[in-house]
Formats: sequence, C-alpha cells, structure tokens
Amino acid sequence: MTGIADTSFDPVRATEHLRFVRRIYQMRTLGLGTGFFAVAGVLYEHDASAWVWALLFANGYLWPPLAYLLASRSVDPEYAEYRNLVIDSALGGIWIAVMHFNVVPSALLAVMLSADKISVGGWRFFARTATAQALTCATVWALLGFAFAPDSSMPVILASLPFMFVYPMAISSAAYGLARKVVRQNKQLDQLSRTDPLTGLQNRLHWDDSATATMTYCARSSKGAALILIDIDRFKEINDFHGHLVGDAVLRRVAGTLHEVVRLTDTASRIGGDEFALILMDTGLDAAVAIAERIRNAVEDARFDEAPALRCTVSIGVATTGPKTISAAMWMRHTDTALYRAKQLGRNAVAVAED
Repeated sequence: MTGIADTSFDPVRATEHLRFVRRIYQMRTLGLGTGFFAVAGVLYEHDASAWVWALLFANGYLWPPLAYLLASRSVDPEYAEYRNLVIDSALGGIWIAVMHFNVVPSALLAVMLSADKISVGGWRFFARTATAQALTCATVWALLGFAFAPDSSMPVILASLPFMFVYPMAISSAAYGLARKVVRQNKQLDQLSRTDPLTGLQNRLHWDDSATATMTYCARSSKGAALILIDIDRFKEINDFHGHLVGDAVLRRVAGTLHEVVRLTDTASRIGGDEFALILMDTGLDAAVAIAERIRNAVEDARFDEAPALRCTVSIGVATTGPKTISAAMWMRHTDTALYRAKQLGRNAVAVAED
C-alpha cells in the first residue's frame, strides 16, 4: 500500500483491485453483521438510547455496502479499501468504549479486527489500524467519563457466539482459498518456466533435468534409454526465404510430430532454435532408430498452407545409454556427434552414435 493514490490506469491491475474490494466487502458484511449482535447484547443491558442503536445498525448493515461503493468507484480501489479498513478499526474502538470494555465482546472485536488486518496487510498495516482503534477508543472513553464495566453476563456471551464462531471460520476459509490459489499459480509459473511457448514442448531447462534423472534411473535400474536429437535442415534459409511466420509453422509441425510419438514416460523438448531432443525410456537402439525414421518421414511428408512449395527435412542423431555414457553431458555429446554425421551424409538422414 502506498501513501498516495495511483491515478494511472492498468486494466489488469484494476481488475485485481476490484476483486480485492469484493473479497473485503464479503468479509466485512459477515463480520459486522454478526458483530452487531455481540455489541447489541451489551447495549440492551445498558438500556442504550435510540440514536446509539441507530448508529450500531448503520455500522453493522449500512457501512459495508457504502464502503464497497466508495472503494469500487474510486480511482484507486485498493487504496480506498485500505482506507476503509482503517475506518473499520476506528469504529471498533468506539464500540469497545461504548460497551464500557465489556470483556467478551470487546476482546472479540479487538482480536477479529486485528486478525483480518494482519491477513490483508501484514503487521505494519495492523500497527496502523491498531493505533486508529486505540485513539478512537481512548477519545470516546474519555467523553463517557472513563466508564468501566468489564463483566460479561451470560446473555452477552450468548449474543457474542455468532461472531465468535462464524467470522473466524470465514477468515480461515478465505485464507485457505488464497493459499490454494497461490499453490496453483506457483505450479502454473513452474510449468511456464519449463515450457517452450511456441511449440508447447519442454524447454532446455526441463530437458537438462530430465536427462540427468534418466541417467540416474538407468544406473540404478540397469535399464536403458535412447536419446534422439533432431535438427531442421537449412532452417535459416527457410526463415530468410519464406519468413519467420513460416519458420514458426515448421517448428510447430516438428513439435506436433514429436507429440504424436512420445509416450507418457518419454520427454520431448525444444533445446535450441531449430533443435529438438527426445528421451525414450526403456528403449533399445533398434526401436529408437525406428522412431527416428518415423519422425524423419513425417516431417518430409509435411505440407504447409503458408508455403505450399516448401519441403522440409530433418537430420537426426540417435544414441543409447551404455557403459561409456557416464553423464547426461556425455550422452548429449554422443548423440550430437551422430547428428553431425547425419548432416555429413547429405541431411534428411538418421545416424547412430558409434560404440
């Protein structure tokens, strides 16, 4: 929260701020609606005047929609809502003094108004709202002649029960919902950080992790895996002659072919501009070569609406894990050497790493 309202307009930020305002409106409506009865129990025993009851009704049932209206129509809804939260605490301090510090409802008001402020703005914001609450409480208490009657009767305790149970449950539910949202967003961010946005394949970061994990798995299980490296032939010429939109279409077509051949245990990645990698778990050399040929043929047969005359090919290198492959980097080098030999063979070819 800043000390000055932000007058710049950002649609995404404005939407988030309005969601914040709506969330606080719901909590305020529930909290003040149930808190009304806690304070009302004390006012009834004190035989309060009609104007005090009118103020309590206004605070409990008219202030929540008014606060929502003020915040939602503000230039900076978030700033306005934080201001409303300070007012909530200040009003709570007034009612604590009016109740002559009746211990049960007063403690509930102080604790609940503190809990929601900490959950919204942290301890720094709590300090600000607690100060406002203490100042209004002290002022009204002085005006009332420092009246002090802390004893809570059974009717007052019973009247406080709805506020005691319902509002904490609502705060806990809201906190749980926010925590779930954070977990989902973190998972989405992790997925985005590992995914190539153009092709939908895993990016180089994910491939490095997968290759290392595969090597560990093979070493512990005595099983094998195969690595296929795919390089689009003369991709720079495709971009230069047909344009980058066609180049992107070629990349997506190669990625689509990989999507078609991978199993749940395999990993397909885009590891460079026009280079792709495919890790095949529990796969021998013959099966890996057959899959590589399938990929090569599929790309060679591909046609592109953006460039009907374009014929695209790929060069592919294949290598399996073995006694001489002691690291993911070495596995990559063996496969890259095979890919280079496929290029030397005239491209549009599959080459296997030598023992």
